Amino acid sequence: MRLSSSKSTTILRLWIVLLTLGACQDKAFVMEEEMQHLKNNFMYGKAIDVDGNPLSNVSLAYGDGQYAFTDSDGYWHIDNLKKGDLLVVSKPNYHFVPKTIEVHSKDVETVFIGHSHSHLSKDDKVFQWVNDRQLDNGLITSNDTSDLVSLYDNALLAIAYVSKKEWAYAERIFDFFESKRSLELEKGDGGFFQFRNREGENGRRTWLGDNAWLLIAIRQYHEATQNQKYAQLQQSLERWIRNQQDSDGGLWGGLNENGQQIHKVTEGIITAFLAIEGYDTFHKDILRYLRAHRWDSHKRTLIAWPENPKYTYALDLHPLGHGILEAYPVTALELAEMYRCTKIATVTGNEMTGYCFDEDKDVIWLEGTAQMAVAYKKSGYPAKSEHRIQEMEKALIEGAMSTNHLGLPYASNPGTSYGPSTLWEEADLVP
Repeated sequence: MRLSSSKSTTILRLWIVLLTLGACQDKAFVMEEEMQHLKNNFMYGKAIDVDGNPLSNVSLAYGDGQYAFTDSDGYWHIDNLKKGDLLVVSKPNYHFVPKTIEVHSKDVETVFIGHSHSHLSKDDKVFQWVNDRQLDNGLITSNDTSDLVSLYDNALLAIAYVSKKEWAYAERIFDFFESKRSLELEKGDGGFFQFRNREGENGRRTWLGDNAWLLIAIRQYHEATQNQKYAQLQQSLERWIRNQQDSDGGLWGGLNENGQQIHKVTEGIITAFLAIEGYDTFHKDILRYLRAHRWDSHKRTLIAWPENPKYTYALDLHPLGHGILEAYPVTALELAEMYRCTKIATVTGNEMTGYCFDEDKDVIWLEGTAQMAVAYKKSGYPAKSEHRIQEMEKALIEGAMSTNHLGLPYASNPGTSYGPSTLWEEADLVP
């Protein structure tokens, strides 16, 4: 067979390369050994349940505290394994077969079969609903049907993961915001965006309170793990929050989408008080501001909107004030009865009692009711705490992805949030 000149030239060049390598046999041997090592570095596979359905967000731990995760279709791959490494698979409320494998060779697909724990409690189903919805970028959308990603929701999820010692899942959230640190937090006016899409883009509005909650989550992670993996992120958040302080001690709330400065919001101010570690002039000036501008000395409670008599008070300031500020009067919790009401949950049809955002008492705000449950438990009233939790459970509904998912809607029924603003269309319909 006659070869074309171009093919002959290509083959000649290949022979020159091979002869050059042959002249340096030792180096060639080293390269061959290294190539063999690289071949052993790559593994891939899938995680499925016993019915063959893909399992997303399964954690695969390997090496020195490194993790990979299955994607939304259950697939995983890891490029930088070493021969002899152990690969350990886990997911909340599941056990896997196999549980652990040793890295041995390339191009061997490994399928992990997850067996769901039987008789899951309501708490387990709620946590599983949340965990199964963590996206490949580490974020979670605000509900089953929304494309919206909230900084606040992700900060709270990170706190939940830390409380359950699910470090890898919390790190996925922190890693996303670390990747945005120079692009958002440290750029221009700074601060992380309050809202973005599921891809983590198209961010809008910076809000003090949500940035403070993310800082709280990072501090809890550092304390629980005894490492400082996100020290730079923590320092940048602290710096941005401190920079919001005005000469009167109050804190500006951030920036709206149109660039307009957000006014001083009591809830955000006290959350920032908690987020910044220690007690220095920053904290002292906040207390000075609260005493002068946001304190009702007669009712002995914080004020939300002093310029609007109809909405002077807000539910969340009662449990948050009691939980954050030292020696905050416990009578503030009983004063929250002004928001308590009974409604019919739209989806379940159950009659339930809880707390509204404000004094118009047109809906039950499930998050605020949960805050009251936590505050009563912290104050030494476990029966009152448990009663409020039991009332909230009357609104639990199944998630869209699985019967093993349970979640709470934002509100019991259609109505308004704090002030006259109408809640979004599905606030009472989806978890």
